[in-house]
Amino acid sequence: MSDPHGTAEEPRLLSDVRDGVAIATLNRPRKLNALDQAAIAALDAWVTATEANRDIRVAILTGAGDRAFSSGGDIKAWAGLDPVSFGRDWIREGHRVFDRLARLRQPLIVVLNGPAFGGGLELAATADLIVAEEQAEIGLPETSLGMVPGWSGTQRLVRRFGSRTVKRMALAGKMFSADEAALEGLVDEICAAGTGLERALQLAGDICRRGPVAVEVAKALINAAEGEEQSAALEALAGAFIATTADLQEGVAGFREKRAPKFEGR
Repeated sequence: MSDPHGTAEEPRLLSDVRDGVAIATLNRPRKLNALDQAAIAALDAWVTATEANRDIRVAILTGAGDRAFSSGGDIKAWAGLDPVSFGRDWIREGHRVFDRLARLRQPLIVVLNGPAFGGGLELAATADLIVAEEQAEIGLPETSLGMVPGWSGTQRLVRRFGSRTVKRMALAGKMFSADEAALEGLVDEICAAGTGLERALQLAGDICRRGPVAVEVAKALINAAEGEEQSAALEALAGAFIATTADLQEGVAGFREKRAPKFEGR
């Protein structure tokens, strides 16, 4: 099915659910799946729907066609914005949605079915696992346009890939092939052209065979160690533990019965 963002002829995102796996496909193949405001809104809506569906165990994101995962932000979408709108409506909104993707409760697998440049690489970096087809390339070309990465390319990418590797891309314009990216630890696996989604579904099956709560908590803990929403992860885990205690049940009962609770420390 498709979401309502984009035109009737070209919805920005195609989505499907197969056996507990949510699959989203960036759908602007003629424009190399470049991201505009409608695409960002579609990703935001997909995250909301995926988070809310308790039957979904894993999420997969890829691109349509065979020419690119995503060439990054659509220059036509931001070039005409005034400085305030550029910072508020383009950079901040993209950041917010990418943060949501990185903090998705389900594991997220990205399939690079082609190059991922600029914002496309920043989008891929929100994933827990990255499968790259052999024709994939990655890079951060923003400084060649006189701008800087804006959707956490200098932040999340540094945390996940290391500052020296990111500097090679952002400062010197290094473009990594799929093989080079694997050697640098920028992608987890390489597969033949056209087989990325199949491999991602196999990985999703491996994940689905594990304890769902354990997987979700493990992801939250690893994200916290990496600096991804550390405070919220700690409070969520603490709240989940407290919800199992007799003290909480007694506290709620005391409130409802308008009496002082009798806590027993268990």
